[in-house]
Amino acid sequence: MKITIFSIVPLFPDYDMGGAQKHLRYIANHLGERGHQVTIVATKRHDTNASFHWHPNVTIHPILQFKQPFPSPYDTGAHNLANIIQDVVTHLEGADRFYIHDGEMLFPYVYKDIPTVVGLRDNVYPETIMGAYLFRGDSLIVISEYSRRFVESTVGRFFPDLDKRLTRINNGLDWDHFKPTPPDKIFDIIPKDIRDNYKIILHPHRPEDSKGIWQTIDMVEKLAQKRSDFRVLFPRWLGLKEDEAVQEFYQRMSEVAAEKGVGEYFISHAWIPYELLPEYYSLGDVTLSLGWFVESFGNAVYESHGCGTPTVVARIATHRGLLPEHLIDKVDFGDADSAAEIVDEILTTERPTSPEAIDFLKVHYNFKDQLASYARVIENAKVAEPMTFTPQAITPETRFDLAPWCYATDDRIYHDFRAIYRYEGVLLSLIESGLTVDKAQAFGVTQEEFEAWYREGYIVPVRS
Repeated sequence: MKITIFSIVPLFPDYDMGGAQKHLRYIANHLGERGHQVTIVATKRHDTNASFHWHPNVTIHPILQFKQPFPSPYDTGAHNLANIIQDVVTHLEGADRFYIHDGEMLFPYVYKDIPTVVGLRDNVYPETIMGAYLFRGDSLIVISEYSRRFVESTVGRFFPDLDKRLTRINNGLDWDHFKPTPPDKIFDIIPKDIRDNYKIILHPHRPEDSKGIWQTIDMVEKLAQKRSDFRVLFPRWLGLKEDEAVQEFYQRMSEVAAEKGVGEYFISHAWIPYELLPEYYSLGDVTLSLGWFVESFGNAVYESHGCGTPTVVARIATHRGLLPEHLIDKVDFGDADSAAEIVDEILTTERPTSPEAIDFLKVHYNFKDQLASYARVIENAKVAEPMTFTPQAITPETRFDLAPWCYATDDRIYHDFRAIYRYEGVLLSLIESGLTVDKAQAFGVTQEEFEAWYREGYIVPVRS
């Protein structure tokens, strides 16, 4: 079978820009191992502009002229968009299947005559969200229960048939790869004397505000009041020299850390290739993920866990539920004091990931199950008619529920997309009894207050 894959993100022979690209490598190579001829068309960048292979049956062509660097890849000339469409059409000639990784191919008429599967890898970036709303394929894949509920509460409001095409395939990780691994080649990137002289805290994330560097700095400020025998390692972004926005980000980070008196605790290093990630995670004593990025999965947290290095995560998005509370250390978003206490305890006791946590990961986020599921969905895809747009009127009797991107803690609600807590005891009480406009007004809630809950995304209508 000939399978064409679309990636709006640049791809590299040995590096992955993020978790989504890592899983694309997994999926494509698995399809190649099954004997399929896989062609991937990806975005061209200055440092990835020649064709290469991940597997003898998997060929990557970095030819698409989306705008670089990120964000706003569609902010490119109309002639580039025309060429992108032409390139995709050309590589679909003779193809048996089309797989759109991350949903960012926003021209559904291109694939109307070929069995197509769309995989959504995040809940944040506009191109992915638009890809979900424009979906016209056979199957729409999401990678976690959180993302399933997210899509059902947004796109699903208008397409009641979506549940027949929506498939949840939990991310799986290669636990034969992500396991405790003695540091060796990693010392070509991380100076060995750092390991010899300090406890190591890892912040293995992209340079985005929401990925938690500001919360890590706040935590370090608290931790430095207790001890000074640690350093925080963070990777420098690929293509840093060509990306002024990323340069500005790191400059701002350096200035904030210096203002708080903790600049000396942070050490940057080159981006870590996939093969060395187990050594990198194993090198650390604890990994942090304290930001507000609305993760669909959050690979680094669980890769680190698998390598024996415990993680401390904020209770945001998927991190609220991928692992039970007793198997991973969680703090409320913005709680630097609690994070510092936990990190201090981990550094002092040197406790590793618990065997129970690793067993849970291997059972629920199994690499082989994930790849088998992708292969099954892609291989069995059929040409599909577009779903019927069926909006539902909102009336005083329409039932509303707490949005899946919100969670209640006591009488507060945390909103993933606003990254704030708000006291909403009345709203929570009404939800428990079945929230409608009529019931809210009978309880004394004004139309303006109800409208604010709805417009700000705290509540979503439930399809009847």
